[in-house]
Amino acid sequence: MIKIYKQLSLELRENAFSKAAPGRLFFKAMCYLIFLFLPALVKAQSVINGTVKDNTGVVVIGATVTEKGARNTTTTDINGKFKITLKGNLRTLVISYIGYKTQEFPIGSSGEIAITLQENLNNLNEVVVVGYSSKQVSQLSSSVSVVSGNKLRDVTSNDLNSLLQGKAPGVVVSSASGDPSSGSSILIRGASSISASTSPLVVVDGNIGGTYNPTDVESVTVLKDAAATGLYGSRAANGVIIVTTKMGKSGETKIDVNSVVGFNKATFGKFHLMDSQQLFDYQKTFLTPDPSLLKNNTNWLDLAFRTGVTQNHTISVTGGSDKTQFYVSGNYYKEQGTLIDNGKTAYNLRSNLTTKLSDKVKLSVLLNTIYTKDDNPSNLFTGNAIYDAYLSMPFDPAFNADGTPTDGRTYPGWVGRDKENFLQGLQYNFANAKSLNTSGDFNIDYAITKHLSFATYNRVTLYNYRDEIYYDARTKDGGANSGELYNSSNFSSTLLTSNRLRYDNSFGDHNLSLLAVGEGQKYHYDDQFLNGKGLPAGSPVMSTATDIISNPSGGVDEYNFRKYLGQADYNYAGKYFVVGSYVHEYSSRFGSNNPSGNFYQGGASWIISKEDFMKNVKTFNFLKLRASYGTTGNAEIGNYAALGLYSIDQSASYNGAPGSYPSQKANPNLTWEKIKTTNIGVDFGLFNRIDVNVDAYQKTSSALLFQKPLPATSGYNYVFENIGSVRNRGIELNITSRNLIGAFKWETNFNIAFNRNKVLSLDAGETMASPGASLPIAVGHDMNEWYMPIWAGVDPANGKPLWEKLITNADGSVSKQTTSIYSEASASKQFTGKSAAPKYTGGITNTFSYKNFSLSTFFNFVYGNYVYNDSRVYFDNDGLYDSYNVMVPAKGWTRWEKPGDIATEPKAIQGGNNNSNSTSSRYLEDGSYLRLRNATFGYQLPQIWLKSLGIRSARIFISGDNLVTFTKFTGVDPEVDLSPDPSVPGNKGLSSFKYPISRKILFGVNVGF
Repeated sequence: MIKIYKQLSLELRENAFSKAAPGRLFFKAMCYLIFLFLPALVKAQSVINGTVKDNTGVVVIGATVTEKGARNTTTTDINGKFKITLKGNLRTLVISYIGYKTQEFPIGSSGEIAITLQENLNNLNEVVVVGYSSKQVSQLSSSVSVVSGNKLRDVTSNDLNSLLQGKAPGVVVSSASGDPSSGSSILIRGASSISASTSPLVVVDGNIGGTYNPTDVESVTVLKDAAATGLYGSRAANGVIIVTTKMGKSGETKIDVNSVVGFNKATFGKFHLMDSQQLFDYQKTFLTPDPSLLKNNTNWLDLAFRTGVTQNHTISVTGGSDKTQFYVSGNYYKEQGTLIDNGKTAYNLRSNLTTKLSDKVKLSVLLNTIYTKDDNPSNLFTGNAIYDAYLSMPFDPAFNADGTPTDGRTYPGWVGRDKENFLQGLQYNFANAKSLNTSGDFNIDYAITKHLSFATYNRVTLYNYRDEIYYDARTKDGGANSGELYNSSNFSSTLLTSNRLRYDNSFGDHNLSLLAVGEGQKYHYDDQFLNGKGLPAGSPVMSTATDIISNPSGGVDEYNFRKYLGQADYNYAGKYFVVGSYVHEYSSRFGSNNPSGNFYQGGASWIISKEDFMKNVKTFNFLKLRASYGTTGNAEIGNYAALGLYSIDQSASYNGAPGSYPSQKANPNLTWEKIKTTNIGVDFGLFNRIDVNVDAYQKTSSALLFQKPLPATSGYNYVFENIGSVRNRGIELNITSRNLIGAFKWETNFNIAFNRNKVLSLDAGETMASPGASLPIAVGHDMNEWYMPIWAGVDPANGKPLWEKLITNADGSVSKQTTSIYSEASASKQFTGKSAAPKYTGGITNTFSYKNFSLSTFFNFVYGNYVYNDSRVYFDNDGLYDSYNVMVPAKGWTRWEKPGDIATEPKAIQGGNNNSNSTSSRYLEDGSYLRLRNATFGYQLPQIWLKSLGIRSARIFISGDNLVTFTKFTGVDPEVDLSPDPSVPGNKGLSSFKYPISRKILFGVNVGF
């Protein structure tokens, strides 16, 4: 600067009297001055200071401020202020914050700006994935529920189904076990099939199937009516769950670390087992127990269950340029089961990469791998730990004097019937399962012209699984065969290609989109099973086995699907919407005469609030009517259900060669189960504060895939046929209200769904299928209605059990009488009018926030279902099993003792009281419950504390899962499996020796760099 000043002064002196001096010197002086002050001018224009507030004037802390077109980001501090140095030429800032609209602000000449964010008062402009495309919520003509990833992950679990519980109307999630290695079932708008699966189709990142981890989920979209699900043709009959994982975004690279650690404790609800004194006093009413039994008072449940530890740690990196974006994450999840020696460990790696190869071509490569290890999972481990923990007698000691576990087989005076101490077996026995699940997507999007594009989406999924079960020769389980070892493994691969041609164009107010898809899927599965015996103690290796228990087994399964579809989507002026589609699909699972199915769907909607006559109606900020109708299919049965099959069995050998025999009757006419769905809906917003979605639907299934029993004289047990029809009707309601929107914010989301099921028809002239079952399928009844002898209480005169029996009168009418003879009651089974399916389900979430503090609570509820408390057959048996422990009577229960007593429980008699614990409505209990599923309190650390540490954001929180349950149910937990695998009959709506759910207290931190 000094040098420039001296040079300018010299030239002024030397040329002061020149004729050209004034103009030339002025020009040079200005150039020197501009050069001199240019850095300061540039700096003044490039450094932007600002303040971000909401529309109420409250400063916004932690808002993200990004320079558009550059990888340049900062966040607002505790005073809502920010400072950013611009690097690019666009001079535009992008401001974003959760709960507010993302807004762009052009930067003028001022270096100090004030920005006001507007709250995102509705999600109408939110883009959701529907079928093979994306749409704004306001443009949908179908019934769709969207749950963001953040709302999913308030509960800590590695199972997405469990996270969806209570979050979307019409979606019923249930679990029969608290085992962390077990999953949960999911049912959308009621069960509509008898023998085929009722599980929804899962679509991940645009393709059917695939793998994912809940920590990587951006959002979940639930498609419920035919207009939404129909494009998926087969398997869409039970609804579709679309999982969208996180993708990279252009801008500065961000690193996020999320860590949660907590403790799990089993919850037993209102259920309590007797201690030694209580059991002794009870047995004195019908036995003469030895007082020496009171020297031990073992609490077997306390010994079986522990306080477990849950860990969930995730690190993710995201970023990229305008051309290439990436998202990479790793997750470690470990949950110790509350049952000793039980647990789950999972590792997940994901890499999502998208890049523009040119202006017309975009490439996406998505990779995900999950490795899982399950220790003593309840579906494998038959060491009876749960069973023994419930039924073992408190009179029997758990440990010897030296501290080693007792052995019920040899311990003198052991009282329990099974003579087993599960602790002794767990020293040596084990079961574990390991799996590796990998999926890879290779997708290309090609813009052929401005309006025409082609996309090919391709996926390979590989799954390897292995489990082993070992019973040591020193234990009761392994003693009979001097040690046993079971090894099984399987492998599966799925190849899928989906090729899509799309045309989009607008003609004034007319907007048209056409879609054509050709898709193919091929699946392969093979498995092997081997079990050996005669293993030396402590040698869980198959090579040490001296013999095999049964013949080794194995097999191969394969199927393939092919699908072609077309869709036309039209709207006029963004007010009137019409969509229609047609699907043709082939499946190898069906008979040679009818392997293909044709399905069609249509929907329409009208945004009334855009009409001129609504402009002066201030009450409604949005109003839309929707209607849809269509057909879908269900193909979820065995891969060879239509074929005539033979079984090859070594036990049927002849002359050293294995023999074969017919095992399944062929049905070449077997075809698709067909479902017709009608949906009418209305969406409206009130006062910019309340959003409401209401849907009414009817879903009718026909040509049901049914495993029809055959008489023994046919030589077959059953044949698959298309028989009967079932109808589901329901109403769904979802309300989101912003109760307070100032400095203190309060938002509520409430959803509820009602569903009624009815069997319309079966085979010609048939009114009931499986009449011997407790949940038969009968015309005119709910397919989940309990059918059993009706409990009539206790005879006050003698304490005997009473049931109803039906008497046919001379005029043909039927009357009811009571009987204490169970065989008469069993011959008079009746429909109870009580269903295993709930009348309604739902959830309510309240979210509160003030400055940096937040609090959320989430309740889910189930009402009107009845659970068969099967464990009471053992715990509440009126003296039949005097070598099992007994449950403490629930509040209000009374035991009959003398004539005239009005009691709920029959007289206790050694050997039982007239089959009083046999199947009847006595053990049918109200399964309704309201559960505080989660409560979370969090604090966002001020940016001013973090800036010097290079931390973008940080939040700490404490969270609780399954904190309290309100219910009348007397068992361990009212939540039972409402939609089990059809191949495992008899467990729907049943509670028996349940692995209890756990209450979790968790501490977590979210840090962004």
